[in-house]
This record gives sequence, structure tokens and C-alpha cells, in this order.
Amino acid sequence: MKRLVTAFCLAFVGAPVAAAPLCDEFGFAGLLAKCNRGEPIELTLGSGVPLGEDRTLESGAYYEMEITSDGSAELALSGPDFFRAIWMDEIVINDIEIRPMAVDSFEFDDGGTMEFSFIAIKPGRHVLRIPGSTGESQMVTFTIQ
Repeated sequence: MKRLVTAFCLAFVGAPVAAAPLCDEFGFAGLLAKCNRGEPIELTLGSGVPLGEDRTLESGAYYEMEITSDGSAELALSGPDFFRAIWMDEIVINDIEIRPMAVDSFEFDDGGTMEFSFIAIKPGRHVLRIPGSTGESQMVTFTIQ
């Protein structure tokens, strides 16, 4: 019994601290609630322009991402691992709302802006990058806790 109590105490004291949900009062029904929103994410696609800053996201939190292409080149943004680690609510392009089952990448032929909203789900380190690029400024890493 003594070992069980000791193990129980060590499990809670010695365990890494888990991220707290952004809003507790709604439970799982509050996933899309305003209090469960993380900070907006903005990325810029352009020739020689850094894509954006690495971010830490909270599993279970709702986020909105805005991707803007300056039109300087035909560029794509790929990240199948990232897109499989999130639940995508919708993609908005020119006021057209799309509710996809799965996405692998986005490609901009011209300048423009698209928005998408999602809930971060799978903890880990996930990367969005411009395909074929090797520079660290041409990728952004999302760490989901």
C-alpha cells in the first residue's frame, strides 16, 4: 500500500505539467467557444521572404491562420504531417468557405490571402514548408503541447 501511495504521489508531482485548457466551463462542447481561441497565426509567402515564426500551440485550442502570398512567385506551402495533426474547421478563399476532410498543401499562383481555422490535436513537432526549399526561413515549425 505504501508503494502504491508513493508511486501515485510521484506520478503527479514528478510528471511534466500539462497545458491547461483555455476555457474549462464548457468541457468538450466549448472547443469552438470564443474563450478557447489561441492567438491568430500569420504567414507570408514570397520570394526570399521569411515564412513566419515558429509557434507553440495548445492541443484542444482553436486557431485561425492567415496565409498571404505577395505574388512575387508561384509558391506552395506543404505540411502533410501538420495537416494530419489538426482538425480543420474551414478554409476561406475570396469569401468562399470550404470544409475539407484532408489537405496536403496549398499553392498560390498569384498574390492573395487565404484563411483557415483549426483545432490543434496531435502533440508533437510539425513543419509547414515551401516545397523544394532548404532554408530555415522557408519553413515554420508548430509544436503542439
